[in-house]
Amino acid sequence: MQTTRRAFLKQVTAATAVLGFPAIVRSSSPNNQLNIAGIGVGGKGAGDIAETSAGQNVVAICDVDANTLGSAAQKYTGAKKYDDWRKLLEQKDIDAVTVSTPDHMHAPIAMSAMQLGKHVYVQKPMAHTVYEARQMAKAARDYKVVSQMGNQGHSGTGYRTLVKAVQSGVIGRIKEAHTWSNRPIWPQGIDRPSGSDPVPAHLNWEGWLGVAPYRPYVGNREEADAKAKGRRAGGGVYHPFKWRGWLDFGVGALGDMGCHIIDPVVWSLDLDAPTAVWSDGPAPNGETYPSWEIIHYQFPKTKYTAGPVQMTWYDGGKLPARELVPLPADEKTPTNGCLLIGENGVILCEHGKSPRVLPDNRPLEEVPGDNHYQQWTKACKGEGKATSHFDYAGPLTETVLLGTIAIRFPGVKLQWNSKVLTVTNVVEANRFVHHPYRQGWHIEGLS
Repeated sequence: MQTTRRAFLKQVTAATAVLGFPAIVRSSSPNNQLNIAGIGVGGKGAGDIAETSAGQNVVAICDVDANTLGSAAQKYTGAKKYDDWRKLLEQKDIDAVTVSTPDHMHAPIAMSAMQLGKHVYVQKPMAHTVYEARQMAKAARDYKVVSQMGNQGHSGTGYRTLVKAVQSGVIGRIKEAHTWSNRPIWPQGIDRPSGSDPVPAHLNWEGWLGVAPYRPYVGNREEADAKAKGRRAGGGVYHPFKWRGWLDFGVGALGDMGCHIIDPVVWSLDLDAPTAVWSDGPAPNGETYPSWEIIHYQFPKTKYTAGPVQMTWYDGGKLPARELVPLPADEKTPTNGCLLIGENGVILCEHGKSPRVLPDNRPLEEVPGDNHYQQWTKACKGEGKATSHFDYAGPLTETVLLGTIAIRFPGVKLQWNSKVLTVTNVVEANRFVHHPYRQGWHIEGLS
C-alpha cells in the first residue's frame, strides 16, 4: 500500500514514541553514496560494515565494548561513536544499518531501524524467536525498506548451482534431505556459573544484556582450564564469544549454521513452512543448548519432491548415517554440509563449496554468484534486488528456530500451524514461540 510522505512521517513518529526517538527524515549524500551505520562492529560485524560500505560513507558505529569500538574508530575516522544503539538511531543522516550483535538483539535493533525508514542488513539468524522473525518480515514490507540476512552463501555460486540442478531434475524428485554442522565450538550443556565478577570498565553490560533477563557479568574463570585442555580461551563466560550457547542470548549450533546450511534445501525444494518438527536429542538444561542435537522437520509436498519430505538437522558431532552418503570409503563426510537424496542419485554440498552429484560425480553447470553484501548496498540505492530479503529470510529463519522449540520436548512430534504461529498439540510449547522482553525494553511491534 502506497503511503504519502506525510503519512509515513506520522507512522514513524507513532512507532518511535515509546523509544523516545525523534522522527527522522532520511537524507541522501550529495554524491549518491549511502550513509551506513554499523551496530556491533567486532568479529563478524567488522566484516559486515567493511563489505557493505565499500564505496559508501560510514557515518556512525556502535558497540557496547569500548575496545572493539575504538578499533573500528581507527578505520572509520569520520564516523560518530556510540555504545548505545538507541542513541545512534537518533543520528539523522543514516540511510542504512548493519546489525551484527548477539542474536537476542537482532530483532529489537532492526525493528527500531526499520520503523525509522532505515534499510537493514542483519546477521543470521535474523531473529531470536519465531515471532520476531514474522514481525520483522512484516515490518520490512510495511516500511518499504531493503532488507538482507547475512547468510552469504545464498548469493554464492555453490548454492545457486545446487538450486538449478535440483529444480532441473538432475537427480529426479527429492525424497529426503539431511543437513549438519560441526558446531558448537563453544560451551553448551553447562549450567550458569554462580556469583559475579566486576564488569570490565570497557564493557556496557546493561547494553549488552539489552532485552534479555538480567544476570550478573562473569569473567574468565575457566580460561586456565580451557588452555590446559587445548580449547579456545579468552573473554568471559558470555562476552565476547561464548554467548551463542546460552538460551537467553543465542540460538546455539542451529542458529549459527542453520540459516546457511538449511537454506539450499528450503530454496531448491521451494518448501513452505514445516507442518511438524521433533527432536531425538537431549533437552536443554534451562541455561544452555544441549551438547548435540538431531532435529527432524516434516514439509508438505512440492513439485520438486516425491511426496511430503523430511529434512533432518545434526550437530555436536552427529552426522547422517554413512550409507546415505555415497562417497569413496577413504573420503570422510564433510564437517558442514547438506545432502539431498533424489529418485536418481544424491547431491552433496559441503558448506562453502560446490555441489557434487553422487555416486558418479557428474559435472554440474555452474551458476555465477554475486557479492551478497554489495547486492544489498546496491539494492538500497535502487539498483537490483537483495535475494535474502526478509520475505525469504524470515520464513527460513522461522523454520530454523522451530528446532529450538522441538529440542525442549524430546521425542514429541510437535504439530505446527504456521498461519497462526501455534503448536497445535502441545500447548506448553507455545511459550517458546516468543518470550517477554526485560522491563524497560519495550520495542514497538515486538514486546
